[in-house]
Amino acid sequence: MITADNITSHEFIGLDTEITQSTNPQVIGLNGRIINETKSMFTINTENGSKSIAKSTNSWKFSIEGKDVVVEGSKITKRPFDRIGGKA
Repeated sequence: MITADNITSHEFIGLDTEITQSTNPQVIGLNGRIINETKSMFTINTENGSKSIAKSTNSWKFSIEGKDVVVEGSKITKRPFDRIGGKA
């Protein structure tokens, strides 16, 4: 179960997100549902179509259990498999 404390070690695909801070002012406020994730990018389904946005240059807001949680992109810039801890 995803909580505010363990969000960085969980799957992000399917979560709604919003960019709260960015080195690119044009993407601040961009929001939607994460539909794909790579080591360095999220693909977000927005009202205006799919957008691929770099993780590391942004802060991402997620609503977990009714609370807003902001995650620094640089802390989640890993392959999802490595971040979740699925070393086989």
